[in-house]
Amino acid sequence: MVSYLKKYWFFVGIAVVVMIAFVAPAVGVFVKTYNILTVVIFLGFLITGLTLETASIGEQFKNVRVLSAALISALVLFPAIAYFLAGMVFKTPPDWAIGALIIGVAPVTIASGTVMTAIALGNIPLSLFICVLTNLASILTIPFLLNLFLQFGDTPIVLPVVQMLTGLTIKVLVPTAIGQMLRPFLKNAIAPYKKAFSIFNQLIVLMIVLNAVSSSTARIVQAGTAIIAVFVFMIVLHVLILVLNFAISRFIRLDRASTSAFTIHTSQKTLTVSYIVWAGHFATLYPMALIPAIAYHITQSIMDTLVAHRFRERMEREHASVTAAGAPAKSI
Repeated sequence: MVSYLKKYWFFVGIAVVVMIAFVAPAVGVFVKTYNILTVVIFLGFLITGLTLETASIGEQFKNVRVLSAALISALVLFPAIAYFLAGMVFKTPPDWAIGALIIGVAPVTIASGTVMTAIALGNIPLSLFICVLTNLASILTIPFLLNLFLQFGDTPIVLPVVQMLTGLTIKVLVPTAIGQMLRPFLKNAIAPYKKAFSIFNQLIVLMIVLNAVSSSTARIVQAGTAIIAVFVFMIVLHVLILVLNFAISRFIRLDRASTSAFTIHTSQKTLTVSYIVWAGHFATLYPMALIPAIAYHITQSIMDTLVAHRFRERMEREHASVTAAGAPAKSI
């Protein structure tokens, strides 16, 4: 039992914080009221800057095909597919479609996607390249894409683009940049704490779940089985995005290791940036709009582990066959 809890503590933690949100919603309110979550998110991006190894991705910037494909897939195709499919499936409440769009416009994950790529024996420099590229670009694209797509709803929504740009820059780009500037001086000192930093980032996700659920418990209860439908939709959406990105990687003729990196990492989304957007501009009118993002985060955490192992098995089989073909014949 103890070994099970150690292995799957994050998913157990999600169940625990959801229970706390319903039993004692004041805990979530306290976290938000005293800006505790704001502080830990800033620290999270600071840690990201400290731990993000960018030296190995320089060569990847020469590959215009991958650059273009990653940007278009992660920041244009994904939000368009998520928003319009959710709008067709969920007529009410609007929270679900808006929530699908919020997670759609977010950049890819930082740590998780690279970890999954490593499990898959994929191209880690390419994975880091996709991560850095989409996270930097999303600061500019998120406000404009949200404004663009939200014009297609029954009630067009206009967002303060400049305010969103400023907020994202301060909350995401600034701490990450500070971390990168400090990295050369602290690289060796922080090396032993890599696992602790990973746990800290997962704790941030748990705090986000706590805050989102505690702020909309009554509406979640009212939604009832619709919550299950949201999770099913996100599972289907993630499968669709994985297939799309695998097809794109084959179309632009990436090798096996790069295909696994592109397929996995371009399909993943960060919950932290989604929360920043939701809390700053949607939480009041659409309190349940972060639920789809939470559902997608849980889905990708489980599903991409299986996908990564599948890619790994294929890589190992391919390597074994090449080794066998090159082995000298035994004398009789």
